[in-house]
Amino acid sequence: MKKAMSGFDLSAMARELDALKGAYVKKAYMPHYEQIVLRVNPKEAAQRDIVFVRGQRIYTSQRDRPMPMTPPPFAMVLRKHLRNARLTGVKQVGFDRILAFSFDTKNGERTLIVEVFRDGNIILVDQENTIIQPLTHASYAGRTLKKGVAYTPPPPAVNPYTLDEAGLKGMFQDSDRDLVSTLGGKVNLGATHANAVCILAKHEPNSPCAEADATKIFQGLRQLLEALSKTEEAHLILKLDDDDGASWNDAFEEMDHGERQHWLGERAVEATPILLPQHDNVAHVGFPSLCEAIDAWKGPHDAHALQRREEEKYEQAGPGRGQSTEVERLERRKAQQEKSLASFSEKIEKQQHLGHLIQEHWNHVEALMQQTSQAVERDGWRGVRKAIKAIPWIVRADPAQRLITVHLPDENNEPNGPQVELDLDTSVHQNAQRYFEAARKQKNKTKGAVEALADTERMLKRARKNEAKQKASGKLNRLKRSKRMWFEQHRWGIVEGGHLVVGGKDAKGNDAVVKKHLSGDDMYLHADLHGAPSCSLRAAQGLVLEQRHPTHLPADIPAYRLVDKLDNTELDEKKLNQAAVLALAWSRAWNGGGAHGTVYSVKPAQVSKSAQTGEFVGKGAFVIRGQRTWYKDMNLQIGIGIVAVNGVPLVITGTGEHIAAMCPRHAILTPGLTKKDQLANSIYRNTGLSTDDLLAVLPGASDVIDEHGMLTPPVSSEEE
Repeated sequence: MKKAMSGFDLSAMARELDALKGAYVKKAYMPHYEQIVLRVNPKEAAQRDIVFVRGQRIYTSQRDRPMPMTPPPFAMVLRKHLRNARLTGVKQVGFDRILAFSFDTKNGERTLIVEVFRDGNIILVDQENTIIQPLTHASYAGRTLKKGVAYTPPPPAVNPYTLDEAGLKGMFQDSDRDLVSTLGGKVNLGATHANAVCILAKHEPNSPCAEADATKIFQGLRQLLEALSKTEEAHLILKLDDDDGASWNDAFEEMDHGERQHWLGERAVEATPILLPQHDNVAHVGFPSLCEAIDAWKGPHDAHALQRREEEKYEQAGPGRGQSTEVERLERRKAQQEKSLASFSEKIEKQQHLGHLIQEHWNHVEALMQQTSQAVERDGWRGVRKAIKAIPWIVRADPAQRLITVHLPDENNEPNGPQVELDLDTSVHQNAQRYFEAARKQKNKTKGAVEALADTERMLKRARKNEAKQKASGKLNRLKRSKRMWFEQHRWGIVEGGHLVVGGKDAKGNDAVVKKHLSGDDMYLHADLHGAPSCSLRAAQGLVLEQRHPTHLPADIPAYRLVDKLDNTELDEKKLNQAAVLALAWSRAWNGGGAHGTVYSVKPAQVSKSAQTGEFVGKGAFVIRGQRTWYKDMNLQIGIGIVAVNGVPLVITGTGEHIAAMCPRHAILTPGLTKKDQLANSIYRNTGLSTDDLLAVLPGASDVIDEHGMLTPPVSSEEE
């Protein structure tokens, strides 16, 4: 399996995935047009994703992968039909590159058919085999894939498991190709496994089929198939660099998880469920399953599918996508106008040329017109249309318009010249003049197009100048979003380790934070002030640094992705102190004129909405039972900095020290006299970030005690 999985690979994969029988589908995602992800909960096992990369591979993964905030239509269809569905089995269709995933749903049986050939496709069908929705509508010879029609699989290929020696011998007798081509095509082995059978049978791959020993070939084939049926492991085939050396295996064993991923990503060339004869003396790494081998090789790339989609929107932004800059939009307009001008020039030249040719072949054209007019008067248009089928000079006739389309003579006086339309009710000169008039009208259009192109070039020059000025000032391109991330509904910030801290903006928000975002090993924090927000320090949810920086972001904007499973979920004293600073800053202490305050923390189980008999707990309020951990004399000082989360530039909050270390562009704030809308406008003018996003982050009236690139343009490396 180099680019796409073979029938052998899918046979092993079907056996591995069938072991997930009984798993329930949690959700379906589509982070990229090339990729579908089914998140499943297996029995007595950790949650995992079944990843479908169209036309290439299928495997399971437990990697954290960002998902789009708004699911595409196909993902919504899968959610509608498969949410909470139980996986009842996975099987390979014959020995073809097709897997069928069967599900038991509340509305009956559903099957997800994954075709891993050509460009690939994923088709959801019901219990009657009617297509509910294909990922891509397609038509082939003999079958159509579209909503509402019965699913028809491609013509079945030979299944090597059911092939006997006599059948193999018959294929050899009927084949006019060499041995390896016959095994690869007619026996459905593919080139890689056909070569493996030839090696096992000790036959030259390019030898004629007539000279092949069918018995030995059949024995080699059975040996390969039996190994595939029994395998419980997989391998990554490597192509080592010159500097890896003979002891690469020892160095590999000493690497940590991240280093291994990077090393394998650069050297792996193939994942295989069994080692083939051609893999002798080739470097390889073993894995317990084919899913784990593919995930180690392609998992990091596939996990960044959403980031690639966002980058493509910037690099190939088209009309209506909402990602184009003014310069990109004007460049597209200029290219279209230049293309139109070139087309106009071609049309003008063609019309003038045809007019001159009519004049040049005056006698020939006049004779054709006279003969046709006489034939119309004599036989009528019906007779003329029959007669012109035998006349090579006349192409067609239009009785309603009294026009005929004719060939003009070529250089050999044959009917192979350009075609022209002739009006039988006008003279030859008038027919030629009609083409000259069409050229003149086209010239008038061209004049307007030239003026429009000049206007576009002026606007483009001005836009490029403004863009260069914007880049020099450090302003960011604002990203239009249809939906915000879940934590943006609340006050939010970050502590060391990437853990998110969220706090309610009002009573309803307090209820939502405790009900939805406080559980397990999280910690509840609350400032010791009436009306302070309920805050949750998330143990597992947070931000991790992207391995590769998105191309559309400036180098001084660190890129993070939102994850549900942080590597380190321990909430130590330092993280709790940082979260306590944020909980205090989000309370009325910020605008109360004080410089210090007190915060307490408790475990989620100590937070309750149940009051004592005769008491009432209002909206947004909670009863805290048990011992509290107090954080006293907390310093009221926070940091704000610019980061990108899932490709979206945002302003993030944390302690001043942490944000300064995390964000090249940041500011340190303390309670002060500058109103927050005034401060937000100042930051907006310098960064281009939305004032709505800034107002949601700023705690109140503030003074800036230190800043880098937030209120003044960032210093470039040349200036430094």
